[in-house]
Amino acid sequence: MKAIVIGSTKQLLFFAVYGFIGSIIVFIAILVWLLNARAELDIWHTTELKHEYHQQLGLKNFAEYLSLESDLFSEIENKIYQSYLPETPSVINRYETGSLSDPNGWNYNWNRSFEWKKADAEFGVLLIHGMPDSPYAMSHLAKHFKKNAHILGLRLPGHGTIPAGLTGITWPDLASAVDLATQHMKQQLNGKPLYVVGFSTGAALALNIELEAIARGNETHYQGMIFLSPAIGLQPIAAGAKWQAMLGRFLGYEKLFWNSISVEYDPFKYSSFAVNAGDVVYQLSQRNHQIIESLSTEQLGSLAPILTFQSLADDTVSSNAVVNNLYQYLPSKQHELVIFDINRNPNNHQLIINDPMDEMAKLWLQEPMGYQLTLIENDIDREHFVKETRLASAESLTSEALPFEWPRGVYSLSHVALPFPKADPLYGPDFLKEVSHIQIGQAIFTGERGLFGIPAAEMLRQKWNPFYPYMLNKMDEVINP
Repeated sequence: MKAIVIGSTKQLLFFAVYGFIGSIIVFIAILVWLLNARAELDIWHTTELKHEYHQQLGLKNFAEYLSLESDLFSEIENKIYQSYLPETPSVINRYETGSLSDPNGWNYNWNRSFEWKKADAEFGVLLIHGMPDSPYAMSHLAKHFKKNAHILGLRLPGHGTIPAGLTGITWPDLASAVDLATQHMKQQLNGKPLYVVGFSTGAALALNIELEAIARGNETHYQGMIFLSPAIGLQPIAAGAKWQAMLGRFLGYEKLFWNSISVEYDPFKYSSFAVNAGDVVYQLSQRNHQIIESLSTEQLGSLAPILTFQSLADDTVSSNAVVNNLYQYLPSKQHELVIFDINRNPNNHQLIINDPMDEMAKLWLQEPMGYQLTLIENDIDREHFVKETRLASAESLTSEALPFEWPRGVYSLSHVALPFPKADPLYGPDFLKEVSHIQIGQAIFTGERGLFGIPAAEMLRQKWNPFYPYMLNKMDEVINP
């Protein structure tokens, strides 16, 4: 009887193990089938660019970077714009000359790096966009500071050209380009203060430049740092991005190199998103966290003042990580974190199913705050308006009404909204009769789901910041030599 029981147990264990393995294989097979059943790839997904920057090229200065960038855009013109012959022309394809989304239809093609020199500049500002954006994301900030500053808007490697540009880059490629731009600005300014403004991945890169310098015992570069929706930490699923790409490489399925394959209708941002791009940001955030944990309080004290703007609701980066992986380590009150809360009017409040404040509030209650915290939240005394609540500690807070209000129908900001004012001609909500290019802020269509190549979730995502003037005023407090 004992032998029968043992034999039966072994058989059950055998079937359980092989059943589990079989289930995994079936799951992977279904996942691969679904990913490979997506829209077909176009030449902007598969073309290799020979003139893209990589750190191994060993460029000596930023002038060489710009020269290579010029060759890169000539290559794009030849390989994409002159070679693409669609069977059915599209009025919103950015890679069709003369379309509404053609970036060359603008007065300035914001996909390229730009430098606005000023001989009597009081200071310099380096602007670094995010993933998968272009310098357009920083254009309004550039215009704001150009009166007094020497401005440089950097195009990060892999950006502003074709989505395929993001399939082969690494985070050291991006960091190396930022270092070239930083050294160039320091030479141009000749001792005058240099500030950096980074959006999303751009913020993580600016932070990395300073952390690497401190870790090596070198001097830091920036007089002050301003971060918008910084990629300090990502959602946990980002850690698995490289495995999807590895599976695609093993099976020979190029579509598995992509998280999304979409219509390229935005002139200054990729709609398709390469799996490698997510892994690049994840690896960069991991590197930054590793350095921060290795530095002493005294070493971290050498960081310039950091002012961060973060939406509480952020589906791209982790809002909690901004506190957990950065601000709780900062040892000085000179640093400030501004959180844009969600719109908590009575109607919205009834519909919230997962309030992000539930988790974030615990971070402030459980950890000592060595920084200034500012909340932009609903003013209960004035419907739709907001107030600024400043917390120096859990016991010390002040509150002040602000002359800003939530637009009707907007329940939160988003990761992508922060750098853009309401008047933005691409993402803003107001229709502009005088422009002949696409106005994405107007692209909200109603009808049945599953028909359009532009996902409904993307159309409904908040794309501009109703509190943009407030943000500029806060920036001016930091960038004030």
